[in-house]
Amino acid sequence: MLIDTHAHLDFPAFALDLDEVIQRAIDAGVDRIVTIGTTRESSRKSVQLAERYQGIYASIGVHPSAASEERGDFIREFRELARHPKVVAVGETGLDFYRLPSNAAAVESEKATQRATFAEHLELAVACKKRLVVHQRDSWKETLEILGEYAGQIRAVLHCFNGSPAHARQALELGFFVSFTGIVTFKNANLVRAAAAIVPQDRIMVETDAPYLAPLPYRGKRCEPAFVKETNAFIAGLRGLKPEAFAAQTTLNAESFFGLESLKSKTGRG
Repeated sequence: MLIDTHAHLDFPAFALDLDEVIQRAIDAGVDRIVTIGTTRESSRKSVQLAERYQGIYASIGVHPSAASEERGDFIREFRELARHPKVVAVGETGLDFYRLPSNAAAVESEKATQRATFAEHLELAVACKKRLVVHQRDSWKETLEILGEYAGQIRAVLHCFNGSPAHARQALELGFFVSFTGIVTFKNANLVRAAAAIVPQDRIMVETDAPYLAPLPYRGKRCEPAFVKETNAFIAGLRGLKPEAFAAQTTLNAESFFGLESLKSKTGRG
């Protein structure tokens, strides 16, 4: 069986056929999915989906691109949501400097807001003893500097990894996990493939980031959690493993990272 460690099941792309999407995932051997919050409302919906579906778990967070819009004390609400038995992580959170304002002063204001929001998530993860799901885009140095201040206090995963082997090693040196999407199957993703080949077997996970980044042969289509099977098989080939063996390892890693097995034994459900 496989675990899709990062999907956005609350997004409008799944509004009309979510039951079918989840059934296709189960049919493909993906029996558990972590659905990720990106705003306050998104986080609430993710928790609701975890309540509705047996194999769904939730992470609560404000995406860095939404940090300026989510003003006010959202952390207070997140502290309450974090108590839910199927909330397994905080995030996604981090820094995203890909699209910034053209005005220099506005750029600095946006970066400062993202850093402050990131720090709030980090403090919440420490206080609640939850795992941390990290997003970064065009912000590697700054993201690692902030995470480095919390090394040893949190367990984090660098989701949707799109860097080089050197970047992966930096994350690994801090004790973090690295997770790969369908990007690894893209023709121009040579560095990502090289990174996927060298991450230690006990620190690697797979995800879809659905509805985005569908792997080959589905590129250009809506991504679904079922497609994590393709990403798993592709990385297994890079590492000289059978897909079943690599799936067993990534599932074990995801269970350990998110505490899914212990949660299952406590709640009596998946």
